[in-house]
Amino acid sequence: MGNYLLISFLLFVYGIINAQSLLFVSNQILPPSCPAPDPTLNYRPIIGIVSHPGDGATGRLSNATNVSYIAASYVKFAEMAGARVIPLIYTEPPEILNQKLNLVNGIIFTGGWAKDGLYFDVIKGIFQKVLEKNDAGEHFPLLAICLGYELLTMIITNDNNILEEFSAASQASTVQFVENVNIEGTVFGRFPRVLLKKMSIDCLVMQNHHFGISPERFQANKDLSSFFRVLTTSTDENNKVYVSTIQATRYPIAAFQWHPEKNVFEWGSSRIPHSEDAIQVTTHVANYFISEARKSSNKPVAREVLDSLIYNYNPTYGGKAGKGYDEVYLFTPHSSSSSM
Repeated sequence: MGNYLLISFLLFVYGIINAQSLLFVSNQILPPSCPAPDPTLNYRPIIGIVSHPGDGATGRLSNATNVSYIAASYVKFAEMAGARVIPLIYTEPPEILNQKLNLVNGIIFTGGWAKDGLYFDVIKGIFQKVLEKNDAGEHFPLLAICLGYELLTMIITNDNNILEEFSAASQASTVQFVENVNIEGTVFGRFPRVLLKKMSIDCLVMQNHHFGISPERFQANKDLSSFFRVLTTSTDENNKVYVSTIQATRYPIAAFQWHPEKNVFEWGSSRIPHSEDAIQVTTHVANYFISEARKSSNKPVAREVLDSLIYNYNPTYGGKAGKGYDEVYLFTPHSSSSSM
């Protein structure tokens, strides 16, 4: 009888221990509960980047007459914030460009030199599409950099002579925030205060342009001053002040006379700032733009996206020359005529 009771007791204890062990294991296996993603956001944003005439290396990489390029730094800039890229090859037929525009959630106009001809017409057409999409209720952001900034001022004012000459080629600079400017909701809205202060003291942005527009001319032009508000100014090598950052008042459009992508991804000039603070500037600008793209409701068919992604092309290394872009994507489409 005593042995029977002892055995029953041991089995009982073993059962409790075994149950507790199973509970412990199951608790370790069960994944933690995570909040559901925001259903109003697009977590797979696609950015369209417009190619620019030439090879980006004054003919060193290609002398084809219809070649165009996208510096890889713009692609990496979008990717670092969680987006993929579709190249908008400006020489492609309009129906192809329109198809690609329907696959993306935002646009980047890059730096460069072309201010007329087919390239100008395509940029103007895509800009009109950006406005139309937003007017129709789709959140569709645009980021314009350097030449892209300059082209917007020309298009909005319908004045190809709106720009003035400045000496800001290959120059690291500060940006000075306009007095009493409200940066809430702008590209600078989520910057740490300490970084904003450093941007006005330290040379954390890279300028590379010969043209721009002064604050006086900008504010005197009703088309510009009603479409954009000025966020920052900068000073060239001759102490002339120009508008360096603007943001549209009614549209998700931001434009920089400076190059936010260069701090992280370009090494061809020793003047490009690569400090930790400079890297943070690039990071915050990229995060802002892609966060705007996530607000786009456009979710195209996956196969069409995959067939058009920049991953279908190989970048060309041009950095051995010690100048210019480190990497570029080159495009030589069969057709050299396009229009929007």
